[in-house]
Amino acid sequence: MKSLLEHLSQYAYYHQDRRNVATHFIGIPMIVLAIAVLLSRPNFSVFDVSLTPAIIVVVLSSLFYLSLHLVIGLAMSSLLILSLFIADYLAAQTTVIWLVSGLGLFIVGWIFQFIGHYFEGKKPAFLDDVIGLIIGPLFVFVEFLFVLGIKPEWQKQIEQFCDLKNQKNQVTDGF
Repeated sequence: MKSLLEHLSQYAYYHQDRRNVATHFIGIPMIVLAIAVLLSRPNFSVFDVSLTPAIIVVVLSSLFYLSLHLVIGLAMSSLLILSLFIADYLAAQTTVIWLVSGLGLFIVGWIFQFIGHYFEGKKPAFLDDVIGLIIGPLFVFVEFLFVLGIKPEWQKQIEQFCDLKNQKNQVTDGF
């Protein structure tokens, strides 16, 4: 299994333009919330525990993040749980409000993503590796840490990976 920094480095390669990263700060949280909203119905019971597809996705995503890094995984899990609370509120509204909010967030979030990748000039990472769909929210969170000056050693390692990959691609493209 890849390490946290390997996942982040691979994802960062597709996200080097600051405008692209900025659009991801908006688009990815919108998409995560949209998925939580849309998966917050139906509600079913298993051994007297009330569940939704959203809860199952959050638990599985949290386990993945925790397997990569305990502290980052706890932070990501907390953010996902916050998304569940917001999603639960929207799912409890009328069907129209539930669908419009979920689909609206999803569509607008993806518009931001594609605008960012237009600036970048590269396709989204998940088109080459579907795991990019779960790494995206993690990437945004870690990029936020970098903005705060937290984990500069990670930022340096990720930037070095991207520089090496860019150099390798320039040599390959030259032949």
